[in-house]
Amino acid sequence: MNHKNIFFLIILFVSPWFYSCGSDDDAMAPKPRAYYRISFPEKEYKNYDSVCPFTFQIPSYAFVVDDKSKSAEPCWINVVYPSLNGILHISYKKVNGNLDEYMSLTYELATKHQVKASRIAEELISNDTSKVYGLLYDIGGNAASPINFFVTDSTTHFVRASFYFNAVPNIDSVAPAIEFVKKDIYQMIKTFSWKN
Repeated sequence: MNHKNIFFLIILFVSPWFYSCGSDDDAMAPKPRAYYRISFPEKEYKNYDSVCPFTFQIPSYAFVVDDKSKSAEPCWINVVYPSLNGILHISYKKVNGNLDEYMSLTYELATKHQVKASRIAEELISNDTSKVYGLLYDIGGNAASPINFFVTDSTTHFVRASFYFNAVPNIDSVAPAIEFVKKDIYQMIKTFSWKN
């Protein structure tokens, strides 16, 4: 076989390889990750009342169960969102000259999420008619608990709450659900009242 034939064979075998490389526009890439579309139920609320010294409204698509954890105290409850796979943990404490301690603990627990948070916005809660005062922490980013708040009458009662999804936090997938739940929490705070 002469050099001319060898050169021809090399060109014959190598040219398809160069042709297959193509331009970047033709390059194949995997599809980006997609998230399930969440269909939310209609907003409808019902009163929650129990032996605890407070009452408020919860959405009709959620239900309340007692907190069964080892550290649970009386009037520690969970508002369960089965369709969103989320839970609003609510804990109650009697105030006995230690309101600052409870408020500081709530602040510490909310700011623990700063590692994953893109922002922490605070919203004041103040309702003189029902003597409900507090602070809501709206935590942005991939924080484990995107919403925390506390309410108190400033003399006798203190309630702290934090919402969690039972999933690894990913703001891209849960942002619509967070906005949906936030409206429920605002309704809860707006209708929150202490019993005499």
